[in-house]
Amino acid sequence: MHHPPPHRRRASRVFLALLVSSAALLAGTTAVATPAEAADRGTGFGTWAPLSSTGWHGSMRVGDIETYCIHPGLPVATGPTTDQGVQTDARGLTPQQLVSINYLVTTYGQTDDPVQAASVGWAVKATADRDTTLHSWGYEGDSLREAIDYVMRRASPENSAAVQERAERYLAEASAIRVPRVGGTLTLTTSPDDPTRGTVTADVDPDATGGLHLDGAVFADTGTADHAAVAPGRAYPILASPPRDTDGRPYAVRARGAFTVRAAAVRLFTTPGQQESAGPADPQRFELTAEDAIARPIVFSPRIHTEARIQDGRFIDAVTLTSGENVWPRAADGSFVRLRARADVYRTGDFPVEAPVVPDGLTPVARLEVTTDPAVGPGTYTVSTPDPLPGPGVYTAVWRIERADQSPETVLHLPLRYVWVERFATPTQTRQLVSPPPSDTPTPSPTPTPVATVAAPSAGEPPTALATTGISSAGLAPAGVLAAATVTAGVGLILMARRRRFPAARA
Repeated sequence: MHHPPPHRRRASRVFLALLVSSAALLAGTTAVATPAEAADRGTGFGTWAPLSSTGWHGSMRVGDIETYCIHPGLPVATGPTTDQGVQTDARGLTPQQLVSINYLVTTYGQTDDPVQAASVGWAVKATADRDTTLHSWGYEGDSLREAIDYVMRRASPENSAAVQERAERYLAEASAIRVPRVGGTLTLTTSPDDPTRGTVTADVDPDATGGLHLDGAVFADTGTADHAAVAPGRAYPILASPPRDTDGRPYAVRARGAFTVRAAAVRLFTTPGQQESAGPADPQRFELTAEDAIARPIVFSPRIHTEARIQDGRFIDAVTLTSGENVWPRAADGSFVRLRARADVYRTGDFPVEAPVVPDGLTPVARLEVTTDPAVGPGTYTVSTPDPLPGPGVYTAVWRIERADQSPETVLHLPLRYVWVERFATPTQTRQLVSPPPSDTPTPSPTPTPVATVAAPSAGEPPTALATTGISSAGLAPAGVLAAATVTAGVGLILMARRRRFPAARA
């Protein structure tokens, strides 16, 4: 890779490079060095020797890995070579140089095509030290293409143009590779209207690749807990669900992510007193985790079953509240979530027909309400109308549970716009109030007032009123005549009857 330098300037440069290389060998590495083995001639053009007029332009093979010189100007590494492992600080190369070189030796360098290998070799050397790459073999200009042609006209003139074109293209691609960001964050969100919904976002390098796994939720687009090929920065909708063994307490969703980025590192090979070379470094892997900052409340669908009766003129209802999910939510302290339910009581003249909604024209005559006890939660609560019912008729109550009626703490546990309404005239909710029956004790008849005997007035005295009867003496004359006539008629009837029964004897 180098020929004897013609000037003192080049000799001092080589001497300094050797000093740097020797000092670097004393530095620590990120992996334990493996035993040394001789590097073999790889693929390329030139002279496989520590020093030559044309140098070696291509790869060096160490085991089954194609490696490439990263210190132009040093002798070709034909001696025992040691694998130093993956290095993120390879003898003073910057992260940008390392990620670019890793891209070249990984993407194009593992090849048996001599034109491609030589092109990678020139691009790697130019990335590591462009000035030394241009001038180490006698070229004095500033054009990479011309420097390649200056050497390749001696090493392989028929391939010079192809090596120039590819080397410049590879170098441009490598220069555009960004230094990746290792690590990042995962963010979980919860929908303010529905805690079973939310998102997960991976804030990682734009070139990172990887996937996510959820505990306590699934991805809305796949229905599974895993998602491959996650796009960095994209918010993925999730559907959360409580643990199967939950007792109703809040729960948390967890996310795990595994990602890789192109490493700003190389697999470094060193040869004492000779060249250092770079092989491909595997992508750098990292993992991220996240958990809900605030636990998600259990969401439930409460239901009501009722059994009504009328007692002492009041409508009394036994209201049984349950959860459609068989789990009644609890607060973080273990108490049950309060739930409020309300009912309207309607009156009709006859037993109404059961219907899904209240018929038009009916207005409530009474109202009922129940709020669950946080120490009890679900169960049966008995409530009564505060005042007696307005009168005889058929009464039916219709219960409902509405999200809008609940406290802010309870709203979090109900689906968005949740409403549950009982059917109208449900048999267990319909009862009749009748008029009270008549009394069994007969009403006594009034006792007749006896007629008082009044003495006839003496001659010359005016008639006086009878105080006891309220009838005047003048009114008695017609009455007496009527009575006398009645008696005379009765006597006559009796005599006629007797004659018919006992006829007179004939002479």
